[in-house]
This record gives sequence, structure tokens and C-alpha cells, in this order.
Amino acid sequence: MPVTNEEIATRSVAASASYYSTFDKGHLAFPPAKKYISNAGASDKDALLSIVISQQLLATEAIVIVKHTGCGGMLTCKNEDAHGVVERNLGAEARKELEERKLDFLPFPQLKQAIQDDVEFLRGTKLMKNEVPLSGWAYDVETGKTVRVV
Repeated sequence: MPVTNEEIATRSVAASASYYSTFDKGHLAFPPAKKYISNAGASDKDALLSIVISQQLLATEAIVIVKHTGCGGMLTCKNEDAHGVVERNLGAEARKELEERKLDFLPFPQLKQAIQDDVEFLRGTKLMKNEVPLSGWAYDVETGKTVRVV
């Protein structure tokens, strides 16, 4: 059974009350020492605006890209497949909008190559400071091991 807006609001209010009743982090420095940007496929192209904001406004000193194994949608599908799923679930007009907006699901068939490509993309953009340390990592969801790729 689908969740209603009212149920979401009720849960959110309760969770917020529980959180702020014991909140003791208001003294922490701004900007925060660590920032975390998460998106589908861990795509730096999709997260570029957030990365620029983090670096320029929040003084980010290093960037670590982490993708994970078992990322089913991104590792196994192509844009056409994803567009087909959207059309099946939301109809032809939704697919048409995807195409009009030129939305790219940014699939990647090879995990390590995708990490290398993302690091290369960030190193090549003029929107990043050149001196910022940048690395790419792969997290194995079955073993818990993280391995540096770049």
C-alpha cells in the first residue's frame, strides 16, 4: 500500500522531535570538516554543481569518488533500457520529457573504468582547483573492502 503525504509528514515530525531532543552538535564549526554528496551511480558529472559549491563555498580540501559493486541499474542497463522502464511506469509523455530534456542516466558497464573516467573528468574541468587532491575508489558490497582505483 502506498505511503501518503500525511504519513510522511507524521513520521518526519516524530523523527525530527526525537532527533532535536538529543541534538548536541550545534557547536560544530562551519563549514563542516567533511561533506558527502550522494547520487545515482556516484556520477561526478551529475554532481558537478554540488562539488563546485562544496569546493568554493565550503572550502573542500579533497575529493574522493566512491562507486560500488552491485550497482545494478548503472552497471547493467543502457539509457534506452532506463527510458523504457520510465515509459512503462509513467507513460510515453514521461519518456518524451526525458528525451526533450536530454537526461542521461549515465550508465557505466565497467566499474573501474567509470571511476577513472570520473576522476579524469574532474581533473579536466576549469570548475575545480587544480591543487585539490582527487582520488577514485571502488567499494565491494559483498566483502566490505574498499580499493583505490585512481
